Amino acid sequence: MNLQVRAYAMLGMTMAFWAGNAIVGRAVRGEIPPLTLAFGRWMLALLILAPFAWRPVMAQRALIRRHWRTILFLGLAGVAAFNGFLYSGLRHTTAANSLLLQGLIPTFVVIVSRIAFGDKAPLRRVAGIALSTLGVTFIVFRGDLSEILRLRLGIGDLLVLCGCGAWAVYTACLRLRPPIAPLVFLFVTFAIGALAMGIGALSEMQAIARMHWNGSVMAAIAYVAIFPSIIAYMSFNAAVSHVGASAAGQTISLLPLFGAVLAALILGEPLFGYHLAGMAMILGGVLLSWGVGSPEQDQRPSASATASAPAGKRS
Repeated sequence: MNLQVRAYAMLGMTMAFWAGNAIVGRAVRGEIPPLTLAFGRWMLALLILAPFAWRPVMAQRALIRRHWRTILFLGLAGVAAFNGFLYSGLRHTTAANSLLLQGLIPTFVVIVSRIAFGDKAPLRRVAGIALSTLGVTFIVFRGDLSEILRLRLGIGDLLVLCGCGAWAVYTACLRLRPPIAPLVFLFVTFAIGALAMGIGALSEMQAIARMHWNGSVMAAIAYVAIFPSIIAYMSFNAAVSHVGASAAGQTISLLPLFGAVLAALILGEPLFGYHLAGMAMILGGVLLSWGVGSPEQDQRPSASATASAPAGKRS
């Protein structure tokens, strides 16, 4: 399996886990406050990673100090801001709406990459993004595109949209990631997210005091800490190194596809013709962009090269 095929396979797995993240966040909205859920997510992820990451972190602490501004920026954008906005938004909007809005992330990534780095998206990629976005819209509006005219955005939708903007910035700016090992980068950015969410959770103390730490809450925290966090972030960051920010960002269009499948398997919700039509358009858009050159990809070493280089020789 070549690197590009492997990268897209990792991205597909990542989207499945993130679709589950939206469903879980919506399901436990009445049982755990949003910033507390985010704080529990990153703290548990840190505890799981600590035995494996602590020595590499100590070995590369000089590099971390040298690049602390970039690491702080990426941690705040991709871990703290995105998840804080997403979980807060899911208290006021549906998982379906959040998945639709996240389908706009590929467009946001192209815009941020253009503004910040001067990247020009190839015509095939633009066409692929447009086709995937149409597929997302087709699923969410159940095949009736006239429903778009009656769409009203509430506070929850706007919060999710802010999270989408934060994730687009993170994705486009991953090329700035300093030359530290992927595990070290993951651990440090998770620590930034945990600290930021811990400060935010202080505002939810009254709601926390009324919480019941039952099995569903614990299972939700365990799921979001392991699958959408450790596994998904590591896979996404590695995939961006191989296929570029725009191509990786476009696969986020797969979120509603996986969301519909998970809802059918877990919640017993039926799949209709518009689901299949939308899925076909989403997959067609991703395949249309397959292999399109990524101008940002050549501006930094791949994650595998960075990880395999001796710590003292990485630049």
